Amino acid sequence: MAEPKRLFLIDGSALAYRSYFAFIRNPLINSKGENTSAVFGFTNALLKIIREYKPDYLSVVFDTATPTFRHQLFPAYKSTRAKMPREMSDQLPRIRQVVAAMNLSVVEQEGFEADDLMGALARRAEEKGWDVILVTGDKDLLQLVSQKIKVLNPGRGGEGAQILDQIKVQEKFGVSPNKVVEVLGLMGDTSDNIPGVPGIGQKTAIDLIQRFGDIETAIARAREITNKRVRESLLKNAAQARKSKELVTIKVHMGLAVDVESFLLREFDIQRLLTLFRELEFTSLMGEISLKESAEEVTYAVVSTKKDFSQLLGRLQEAGSFVLDLETTSPDPMRAEIVGFSFATMVRQAFYVPVAHQEGSNLSLELVLDGLRPILADERIKKCGQNLKYDMTILVRHSCPMQGIEFDTMVASYLLNPSSRRHNLNLLSLEHLGKRKIGLEELIGKGKDQKSFAQVPIDLACKYSCEDADFTLRLRNILRGKLEELSLSDLFAQVEMPLVEVLAQMEMNGVCLDIDFLRGMSEELEGELNGLMVQIYEMAGEEFNINSPKQLSAILFDKLELPVIRRTKTGYSTDEAVLEELARDHSLPRKLLDFRQLMKLKSTYVDALPRMVNPETERIHTSFNQTVTATGRLSSSQPNLQNIPVRTEFSKKIRQAFIAPDEDHKIFSADYSQIELRIMAHLSQDPTLIDSFRRDEDVHARTAALVFGIPEKEVTAELRRRAKVVNFGIMYGMSAYGLARQLEITHQEAGQFIEDYFQLYPGVKEYVDGTIRLAQERGYVTTMLNRRRYLPELNSEQSSVVAFAKRTAINTPIQGTAADLIKVAMIEVYRELKRRGLKTKMIIQVHDELIFEAPLTELDQAAQMVQAKMENAMELKVPIKVDIGVGKSWYEAH
Repeated sequence: MAEPKRLFLIDGSALAYRSYFAFIRNPLINSKGENTSAVFGFTNALLKIIREYKPDYLSVVFDTATPTFRHQLFPAYKSTRAKMPREMSDQLPRIRQVVAAMNLSVVEQEGFEADDLMGALARRAEEKGWDVILVTGDKDLLQLVSQKIKVLNPGRGGEGAQILDQIKVQEKFGVSPNKVVEVLGLMGDTSDNIPGVPGIGQKTAIDLIQRFGDIETAIARAREITNKRVRESLLKNAAQARKSKELVTIKVHMGLAVDVESFLLREFDIQRLLTLFRELEFTSLMGEISLKESAEEVTYAVVSTKKDFSQLLGRLQEAGSFVLDLETTSPDPMRAEIVGFSFATMVRQAFYVPVAHQEGSNLSLELVLDGLRPILADERIKKCGQNLKYDMTILVRHSCPMQGIEFDTMVASYLLNPSSRRHNLNLLSLEHLGKRKIGLEELIGKGKDQKSFAQVPIDLACKYSCEDADFTLRLRNILRGKLEELSLSDLFAQVEMPLVEVLAQMEMNGVCLDIDFLRGMSEELEGELNGLMVQIYEMAGEEFNINSPKQLSAILFDKLELPVIRRTKTGYSTDEAVLEELARDHSLPRKLLDFRQLMKLKSTYVDALPRMVNPETERIHTSFNQTVTATGRLSSSQPNLQNIPVRTEFSKKIRQAFIAPDEDHKIFSADYSQIELRIMAHLSQDPTLIDSFRRDEDVHARTAALVFGIPEKEVTAELRRRAKVVNFGIMYGMSAYGLARQLEITHQEAGQFIEDYFQLYPGVKEYVDGTIRLAQERGYVTTMLNRRRYLPELNSEQSSVVAFAKRTAINTPIQGTAADLIKVAMIEVYRELKRRGLKTKMIIQVHDELIFEAPLTELDQAAQMVQAKMENAMELKVPIKVDIGVGKSWYEAH
């Protein structure tokens, strides 16, 4: 006997709402500033349903904006519901586009809700003998559950999806599906403003229907109800109970000119869907759809003879521009060995040169490098790639430096979409080309079974690597146009691309580490931690696992009865913010914070840094990340030098481990002084602030003197500290509330402080208001070099979200310009070091500071040159000041 046909009916409106609110705390925003949370969640859910359940028929059912028969029956129906957020309503057309591209049928009819339409359609399909699944979280539809109709509840808050059949409904509601309307009629539904019977909740309603069978019988036999309050309320509100039951009853009989046979699930319009996903930037979903690509004529060839290689070299020279990609044995460029090279000079054509495969015919690495060396060194021949910094580092290690790098697709993607942290070739190919690339794991596996790329057969390696080069070339052609369209070409060509070479060299330079010092510091920290542990146990009155949130929570909130600040899904929060709050009134939380800080210092830096030393160079080689932060700042990893804390003496001492290699060298630091304040003075054009910097005054002391109306010589350290908090706070969009907390003053005093500040610096006030206004008009803010950051949150209906977006709008042009400035300075310094032939090395960049390692014979010359280049990297209306420090270690230099 044939399996019955399966129909899935999707409550589209409910699914869209559920998807929107699932991302409410962290909305998905694409590079155009479009909130795509609801669209993404909705699309992902549809794809999952189709993939996992494989329905034969499917339709998406929507509510309409017009009132329904329920509004006529009960004018207050749904009157308490909040208006649909604009960020949500703006996404509905996109959701319709997705449904259309997936070739799914849509049902909607004025005067009826999606529930009624789903009910009517389900009954029609049931009469045909089909199995029906209603995809909804609405409990009203449980009344339709039968032998052939079930409800699929998508789940929320981390709960998985659940299919509810007759048995499950009985377990959930304590009654059979056909009695659900009786329960709902008594208990009402606050979300729809259906009143029910006052004083009767779900438990009581279930008890009454289990006993009497239905509402009418319960009313007729009300005298048998022993609970006086329930009995009287039911009799008094009998008419309301009947009306509530009518409101929750699904209307399955209606004139609906739709044939369920038309819901047959059809093939997606793949190209239309891919185009839409690219617009929405749903790169992760591109891999979810079945790409039926037309066979593409490509020529991917292995170069395994000297003659073929010689011809390839000629082709690269003649082309004047090519894509290069290396296949290696490790993601660490300081340890990776080259297995093969791929090249592309025109789309759909690429060449693979194997040099170290374990099987097959390889050319010698020495032969290949000798042939490539003059081409790679020729600046006139332009090189392109994906993550060129990696390839450059490996090539330099093999005495084959590469000049003339022109285009990095990863960097271009980052400039176009700085809020995204994923710019790998797989996703870029899906997003911009609609092509699914061969995955590396398909060739080498993963986990304990992973093999080296050298073990991959040459024919498979050729297809994989040539595809990389070919797709990279195609992406270059697309992304170049997008950069021009957004006026980002200059920033890309003059700052971001030259910086690639600078960062590659810095990573190769590395920095020396004093391992003995760190060993001693580790022992010292161990002693401090043991001492803190004893103090914590004494304060707690017992020993417990300090690193267990559950045990710590029991001590703080159960035993010591400290106030609960915030709850989590699993209990009470004991995070840093909570402990800081509790530390105001109790000493134990402060000790816990100290313990955590020292523990993190020890595990993340003091004990971990020695393990990161490269055995060949005896240096640490951090990775400088160019494509991570939304503001344009660099970050670093392995180790993360940006995050080394500096608040305590212990944390400051970690920098003492970063040292000069010997007595003939020194470390020197070049640190921009108050650069973000100077940029704010430039952008705001405030005459008073500009004058302070031009006079080289203590800006914080002058601000304090002006705000408090006293001579500058009478400004105390505390008053200067307050003024400093305000100066930087204004720049970061700090509110009166935030200022009050930081200065420990009243909200009113903080508000007055800010008001006085803006009266003294009216240009700053104009900058703040003007920047926010422009951001609201355009949807983004820019730096002085035109770096963009989109801020769709400015249109949110949540005041806290808008407030954060406004703070970001104020600060991003300042912080982003500071990031651009130091990048320009790094490029200029790097070029001048090369021009002069100096041995001084740029080794670390952290925020507004550059760290160098210099021979004593060059120290003065190098420091003076660096200071001059940094101070003149960008022209501002105020002087740019750089402080130079020198020492045996980073700690001493800083």
